[in-house]
Amino acid sequence: MVVLIAGLVLTRSKQLQEQSQLSDELSIAEMRLSKLQVEQLQQQEEELQGRLDESVVRLKAAKDNLRQTVESIDVTDKFFAIAQSCDVEVTNISSSGIEDDELAGIACSMITLSATAKGEVPNLISFVIKLNNDFITGIVNTARINIPPGCSDDAPSVNVAMAVYAYEGG
Repeated sequence: MVVLIAGLVLTRSKQLQEQSQLSDELSIAEMRLSKLQVEQLQQQEEELQGRLDESVVRLKAAKDNLRQTVESIDVTDKFFAIAQSCDVEVTNISSSGIEDDELAGIACSMITLSATAKGEVPNLISFVIKLNNDFITGIVNTARINIPPGCSDDAPSVNVAMAVYAYEGG
């Protein structure tokens, strides 16, 4: 019986040692895990903060591009200057006047233009492209080139509809 009790005491002693060792290993693993998660979360936070900062800078740049007055005279002057540089003749132009609008969630002013211009087809194409590129805050919504039949004396023309935006807020 003494041998049996000694065996049980020895077995229990080994169990307590293993339990103690496993508890130590569990504590170390939990500590590593928590440290790893914190480091990953900190990295993710830094990455997201960087992306947010970059987005704020892009938004400010977009607002700065829009920060100009939209005067019908200025817009039409630029429109005619682009037409002249592309060697096309504006035969008709109309404007909506200045309206309040929203662009990508930003309140701004907008002026729409509709125009017809005549010229050679390559010049008309260049004209539409240049309108879209030179009006930094404008966009050509539609452009339709009309090419008359070969026997006609009419010149090719383009009908253009565009919008020009301005941001005057803070």
